[in-house]
Amino acid sequence: MIESGNKIDTSFTLKVVKDGEEKEVNFSELLSRPAVVSVYMRNNTSGCDRQNNSLAEHQQWFDEKGYNLIAVSKDTCGSHRKYADKLGINYVLASDPDYLFSKATNSIVEKKMYGKTFDAPSRSAFVIDTDGTVLGIIEKIDTKAHAEELKKLIESL
Repeated sequence: MIESGNKIDTSFTLKVVKDGEEKEVNFSELLSRPAVVSVYMRNNTSGCDRQNNSLAEHQQWFDEKGYNLIAVSKDTCGSHRKYADKLGINYVLASDPDYLFSKATNSIVEKKMYGKTFDAPSRSAFVIDTDGTVLGIIEKIDTKAHAEELKKLIESL
């Protein structure tokens, strides 16, 4: 996994949903101000719902502190639109089926499910400055208290 203080390559393109609108953007465009990027596996699963509910409840705090809030999963933008409506999400949901963000942060890990082994993004979060510098990392997210752990990290920077 990338370390704090290192820069990521921000030149990759993702499809995103923000305020019900779908568009394709260069990741660097999402860094108009420092950003919190929270990686989760899939919409409408219990742990991911807890993770995003926590962020949705505190999204105004992140905005007031000057941070863009971005959640990344492999789900399609169509799924993201429905998910945002369901959970009241007003922050960016990014569709990353090719794991471009996780490759940029070197956060692909080996996972096991139902006896199968596969590589997938780690459930982690990154605070990234406008130039792509990683300011802080949470390597293993507490899905129930995700916003609180991110707030603590941001306050410590």
